[in-house]
Amino acid sequence: MPVHIGTSGWQYKDWRGVLYPDGLPQRLWLEEYGRCFATLENNNAFYRLPERSTFADWRDRTPGDFLMAVKASRYLTHIKRLRDPGEPVRRLLEHAEGLGERLGPVLLQLPPTLKADPGLLDAALAGFPPEVRVAVEPRHASWWTEEVRRVLEDRGAALCWADRGSRPRTPLWRTTEWGYVRFHEGRAEPWPRYGRGALASWAGRIADTWPGTADVFAYFNNDPGGAAVLDATAFRRAVMSRGRGATRTP
Repeated sequence: MPVHIGTSGWQYKDWRGVLYPDGLPQRLWLEEYGRCFATLENNNAFYRLPERSTFADWRDRTPGDFLMAVKASRYLTHIKRLRDPGEPVRRLLEHAEGLGERLGPVLLQLPPTLKADPGLLDAALAGFPPEVRVAVEPRHASWWTEEVRRVLEDRGAALCWADRGSRPRTPLWRTTEWGYVRFHEGRAEPWPRYGRGALASWAGRIADTWPGTADVFAYFNNDPGGAAVLDATAFRRAVMSRGRGATRTP
């Protein structure tokens, strides 16, 4: 299976001239994104959960091989802080079902102030059916315990490997048969780009951890100035240099 490479979001005005032609109206940006990339991490649902019809519209506007990861609503992760997850998880899935076969993984990004609570995490993950892939991005150091790792493994959830400053900010645990990586900010110039060495290191970590038959999703969240688009393209070259397949980039 290829490494699925994309960006976190697509509606950035400073990507005009980098990804989007100058004359292309914004209402057609998703179509252009789907022509250049085969996957996207959709952050819209984090701020306000779109209607099912909106998800269905995104499905209809993207190619048949396209996969859209969905960042779970902050109502579940930041307001409820994983408590009473049943209704928020059901509502998220009911809406996201509008994507049909375009639905990729669901990302639970936890707030940096939320300390480890394996029981809460286990209950939240239990609300997702087995066919829905879930990645979890904790951001408090207390989560790096064997108990948390076992919860992820038992529920078949991926620990999101997060990078900031061209360095891993999470343990490099493989908790399930597929992987999920997020690139937040590199150290190269101009900010927030990633250098070739950093991207090559990440391509190596992926190749050394998952076999070529595994799905690995990699998203660049360093959007200013089109850095995410440029780094995703460079990362594809790094991945392929390790003998791995990768989805299309510009």
